[in-house]
Amino acid sequence: MPMNVVLSPSEVTADWLTLRLRDAGHHTADIQSFTANDVGTGQVGRCIRYALQHASDTHSEVPRSLVAKFTSDDPTSSETGRVMKTYITETHFYREIAPLVNISVPACYYAAIDDEGLQHIILMQDMAPAEQGDQIGGCSVEVARQGVLELVGLHGPTWQDERWFDLLGRTEDGPFADTQSLYRSTLPGFVERFSHRLAPEHLAFIEAIGVADDCPMFNLRSANFALEHYDYRLDNVMINTAGQSPQVTAVDWQSVRVGKPLNDVAYFLGSAVEPDVRRSIERDILLEYHTGLLESGVQNYSFEECFVDYRKGVYAGFAVTVVAAVVVEQTERGDDMFTTMARRYAQMALDLSADEFLL
Repeated sequence: MPMNVVLSPSEVTADWLTLRLRDAGHHTADIQSFTANDVGTGQVGRCIRYALQHASDTHSEVPRSLVAKFTSDDPTSSETGRVMKTYITETHFYREIAPLVNISVPACYYAAIDDEGLQHIILMQDMAPAEQGDQIGGCSVEVARQGVLELVGLHGPTWQDERWFDLLGRTEDGPFADTQSLYRSTLPGFVERFSHRLAPEHLAFIEAIGVADDCPMFNLRSANFALEHYDYRLDNVMINTAGQSPQVTAVDWQSVRVGKPLNDVAYFLGSAVEPDVRRSIERDILLEYHTGLLESGVQNYSFEECFVDYRKGVYAGFAVTVVAAVVVEQTERGDDMFTTMARRYAQMALDLSADEFLL
């Protein structure tokens, strides 16, 4: 690895940041100094916002702040990121995938990782004044709509394109290959912690998945595959409501994979709004999403098939919610969030008669 590669906060200098901005086309960048402050609460990584002090003749379009993502300082968290390949996956996304898709993501000025897949940095656009979504509070109908339509820019350009297997590998060869065993092993802990917070019919559905021989959650392959964000939800998007219509920008690309595109759609819409709102908007939003796919070049994919994939996609919510609720550090907000997500997904499954896919 070249000697001038920067991988830790201690190595960041004003001159290095200047070079990164000039490489990105901001030729008048001349950073004199900066202040650095940690932002966010990521458990596997560390995010730092750099407020930049430029020379007086710097062009007004040069960014006044940047955000950098680094490996976590906590040894356990950093080792988890290495084993799960989250650092290398996100680095690959910004370097090799983001330039080829149309979904809104922060501009990347630099991305590097060491040979062990551990120490890394992603230097990117500061999305302020956009704000992080609120998984518990939910969002407006227009934000929900825009969030789903953004996914066309990820799914359309990568639809049934097998070259992404060479970069990202196959899910069945990764750490989540045996989703059934993982779900069953974490389900008792989830039930113990959350059963008193869920309606009986919601808990019953969640438990039914655990005893099923087969369901969409356990089948990793699909005839309709594309790049899948895998954790596309309000907490992982930045929302800017300053304009006439909201702008939704996806962040946290540590888990992107070749997967089932409608999982992203159901996962996002199912947890972004309350069930009564979702029922009133989901078909119209899904129709717009499907139209967007066709306009992007996707062929031989009817709306009826899209809707079936969407119904199956609700299981993506349980795959993440039940497992993550047990394996991550327990917090009060975390418990509130997982309760909200589990309740919304369970009602979504009931509304869509998704028990049809439990075998």
